[in-house]
Amino acid sequence: MAEPTVVLARAVETPEPLRSLGPFGTQFWNRLWNGGAVWISPHTDIELVQMLCEQIDERQILRLRVMRDGDWRERNGLRQLDAQIVSGLSMLGFTPTDRTRLGLAEVKFENKLDDYRKRKTQMVDSEIVSSE
Repeated sequence: MAEPTVVLARAVETPEPLRSLGPFGTQFWNRLWNGGAVWISPHTDIELVQMLCEQIDERQILRLRVMRDGDWRERNGLRQLDAQIVSGLSMLGFTPTDRTRLGLAEVKFENKLDDYRKRKTQMVDSEIVSSE
């Protein structure tokens, strides 16, 4: 038996952040809502988007400190924060694998054989049209 599908309201326009964000977090907020407007819900996903954007602001500050000071503990913290950000992006469907899993995109690799078949089909189709 198929699982019931729940339709979530999608964002018609970019919602306002729940809490203030820095410049990098604000830019990321806009990119997430614009890029994921088809599948991100302002009702159920907004807190996760907010947390990701706050992490982006935190990442920028931490990265500057790591670049300036080179402290291995801060560098380790930066890598842990990066992993948390990637995990959050994955939860929201922002990796190619997750978009495919959600049925939002299909990653297709074309090889030379596919290219040849496509050209052959086009040639045959054009010959049929010209002979009619």
